[in-house]
Amino acid sequence: MIQALTLAGYTVLQPNVRGSAGYGKRWVSLDDVDKRLDSVADLAAIHAWLPGAGLDPARSALWGGSYGGYMVLAGLTMQPDLWAAGVDIVGMSSLVTFLENTSDYRRAYREREYGTLADDHAFLVEASPLTHLDNLKAPLFIIHGANDPRVPLTEAEQIAASMQERRIRCELKVYADEGHGLAKRANRLDAFPAAFDFLASVMDAATTE
Repeated sequence: MIQALTLAGYTVLQPNVRGSAGYGKRWVSLDDVDKRLDSVADLAAIHAWLPGAGLDPARSALWGGSYGGYMVLAGLTMQPDLWAAGVDIVGMSSLVTFLENTSDYRRAYREREYGTLADDHAFLVEASPLTHLDNLKAPLFIIHGANDPRVPLTEAEQIAASMQERRIRCELKVYADEGHGLAKRANRLDAFPAAFDFLASVMDAATTE
């Protein structure tokens, strides 16, 4: 995907935000529970770095899958003046409904990292993109599998419906024979070119403005 985006003319930055693997155990835990939004703040730091690299911050978009999809939605809703567009692949739009509806084994695993519904509900609401949807300005492209056992399809459906109510551009592609991500080549060949076309149309509009 990075190669394809680069060949399409985009500059691709792949950040290792707080909570990612690669810098040891302490780094992985730097976004646990009430530190969740520190990782979202890393996106703003990346955006601030763009002009120094000769890149146009007004034409920057977010693309990510799973937790990266959550980061796309969090960036667009919590930093609405920074991002021109987003591509969300199987991301969580609400940490509350995600934990309520995900598979039992995933809930037990993820509550250790995200916080529990019983003890951390208020913060889970605050850290949910859906809570901040009234701030959203940027168009969004969503890809989701109908049989996703980790991040239920309802996470995509609820944010798409809310955006449609607000008349903000949103395109949702659901694949009936997919789970958490796109495993089938035919589906990838359908979804990703459509996402590229979406990005191109948004960036073309930004250029003319």
